[in-house]
Amino acid sequence: MSIFSEDDRPAPQPIHQIGQDLAMLSLAEIDQRIEALKTEIARLMEIRAKKDASRSAADAFFRKMG
Repeated sequence: MSIFSEDDRPAPQPIHQIGQDLAMLSLAEIDQRIEALKTEIARLMEIRAKKDASRSAADAFFRKMG
């Protein structure tokens, strides 16, 4: 058991923050951020597709009910 609760721990810093200054980054760091953002975009698209399918199913169900 830890003497610190999990809520007291500092949140991890994100790899990239939208709009931050990129001038001091190396090419490798830029590539790392690009890959992280591509992964996040893919995750967002997957969740969006699932939500869209769920909404379409609900719309179809309520059209049949009405």
